[in-house]
Amino acid sequence: MTIRLYDTSARQIRDFVPLTAGCVSIYLCGATVQAAPHIGHIRSGLNFDIMRRWFEHRGYDVTFVRNVTDIDDKIITKSAEQGRPWWAIGYENERAFNAGYDALGCLPPTYEPRATGHVPEMIEMMRGLIERGHAYAADGNVYFDVRSFPGYLSLSNQDLDDLRQPSGDNETGKRDKRDFAMWKASKPGEPSWETPWGRGRPGWHLECSAMAHKYLGTAFDIHGGGIDLIFPHHENEIAQAKGFGDAFAKYWVHNGWVTMSGEKMSKSLGNSVLVSEMVKTWRPIVLRYYLGTPHYRSMIEYSEDALREAESAFARIEGFVQRVTEKAGEAVEPAAEVPPAFAEAMDDDLGVPQALAIVHTTVRQGNSALAADDKEAAVSRLAEVRAMLGVLGLDPLDEHWDSESDRGDDLHGVVDTLVRLVLDQRQSARERKDWASADAIRDQLNQSGLVIEDSPTGPRWTLGPRQ
Repeated sequence: MTIRLYDTSARQIRDFVPLTAGCVSIYLCGATVQAAPHIGHIRSGLNFDIMRRWFEHRGYDVTFVRNVTDIDDKIITKSAEQGRPWWAIGYENERAFNAGYDALGCLPPTYEPRATGHVPEMIEMMRGLIERGHAYAADGNVYFDVRSFPGYLSLSNQDLDDLRQPSGDNETGKRDKRDFAMWKASKPGEPSWETPWGRGRPGWHLECSAMAHKYLGTAFDIHGGGIDLIFPHHENEIAQAKGFGDAFAKYWVHNGWVTMSGEKMSKSLGNSVLVSEMVKTWRPIVLRYYLGTPHYRSMIEYSEDALREAESAFARIEGFVQRVTEKAGEAVEPAAEVPPAFAEAMDDDLGVPQALAIVHTTVRQGNSALAADDKEAAVSRLAEVRAMLGVLGLDPLDEHWDSESDRGDDLHGVVDTLVRLVLDQRQSARERKDWASADAIRDQLNQSGLVIEDSPTGPRWTLGPRQ
């Protein structure tokens, strides 16, 4: 049993060997809470949720840290534009992110530190970097001297002579335009904290180096995030942490984007799809299937057609789970182990698409067993399916998804009562052998988007794939 992961720093798939046997430490760059999340934001959290679940299934004790960037230029700009406190904007959007993670079934992190809660740790790291000759203060700012760190740009594989370092306003006093700000002198009216170099606020990159050090120590196993963070964010994190003396991350894992018309989904492009709106139209478990089942390193091109395909595919799985559960007459517990082919796929750089193919194959085998009235085989296949779906966070019988709460509204009970009235009329027609009326009622329900199945315990309705 060896899990293998694509390591961005090595540019190849490597065997995963933990720093501490039986334990895995993961740091994931989380939300910058300047606005509510779109599905591209949530995809990263979801991909690493699946990674965490797989490590736990393999018996590892996982420490999972996902930070919150609650102060940055965009938050400060919005505060000025809206006349609202910066912290109110950040907290509101932090709650929106957590609601999105929870709606899509992501397990809560072990720790979720905020940048503004760790200024003392940042000051300590800056002081150490200045003492080691890697940083300097100028005009109230503190900069990292990139030429002092020979390994700079090794993650993104760039040439320092060609570097164009992103810079913000008021970054004066740089010795080299390629140096980056770890701490920014505050402008009038901006939030600020006292430091030995004057009042100011964190630069974007320093927080993650400081918080990874605090919660995971001088070395940890996996650092994750979207591919857009490789430069400058992760490159600058490495320089800070290693310049301070930390070994930092052993493996670097990056997920792909959700795109629209070939462009990264972002608010600045006006093409974002907010999670809070998506869950009003699509069941959250379907959104999880759509975002979580492509390979984590692949791009997902957003489209309504792709979502409908995901909905149909998951409906086939869910229908099988419901039919066997009714056939068994009692809860069927997940198997203790997943099928070997599923495990092999997941061990190979979290090959979810290949693993999902095993799920669908097992569902087809289970349906064949149902057709042959082989209850024992059908129940055995369901146990395997539930074990596999549990790893992916997609088990419809899990308490997170149970009781139809994943539908995103409170109308299911009302609809169920109304549908039951119509189904009672259909049943009465069947008892009178009025087959034409019974079929007409069923056809009308189907046209309204409901799928009616006659089961041993009576008729059952489900929402069908949308047309």
